[in-house]
Amino acid sequence: MYDELRKLAAARMAAEAPGHTLDATALVHEAYLRLVGDQHFDGRGHFFAAAAEAMRRILVESARRKGRLRHGGARQRVELADLPAAAPPDDLLDLDDALDRLAERDPVKAEVVKLRFFAGLTVPEVATALGISVATAERHWTFARTWLFAELNGTGEDSPAP
Repeated sequence: MYDELRKLAAARMAAEAPGHTLDATALVHEAYLRLVGDQHFDGRGHFFAAAAEAMRRILVESARRKGRLRHGGARQRVELADLPAAAPPDDLLDLDDALDRLAERDPVKAEVVKLRFFAGLTVPEVATALGISVATAERHWTFARTWLFAELNGTGEDSPAP
C-alpha cells in the first residue's frame, strides 16, 4: 500500500506549484501519521478515501500557511536573474472552498471528487468504494466536474451575473 500511496502523492504533488516545501514522501508520511490511531478501515476503498482526505487537508493547510503574512504571504519570490517568479496559485484553496460548498449541496458527489482528484481512483474504484453503480459514479463525476468548473470560473448559480 505504501507504494500506491507514494504514487498517489507524487501525482498530487506534480499538480502543485514549484517550490513546495512538501515532497511526495513527506506528504505520504504526514497523511499516514494522521491515519494512525484507533481508526478502523472497512476495506481498501475506505482506506484510500481517508488517505485522500488527509492529503487534501495537508495540502490545503500548507497553502493557507504559506499565504499568511508571517510566512511571507505578501512577498513574491524573485529569481536570481531578477525576473519575477510566477505568483503561487490559489487554485487549491479555491478548489477546497468550492468542494466544501458542493459537500453541503451533495456529499456523495463531493466524495466522488475527493476520491477521483485526491486519491486518483478510477470511476469503477470510486463506485466500489462508495457502494454505488459505475453509471451513477460516472453521472456524479460529470456533474461535479461541471459544477466545480462553473464555481471556480464565477459562473455558478451563487455567483453574480457577468
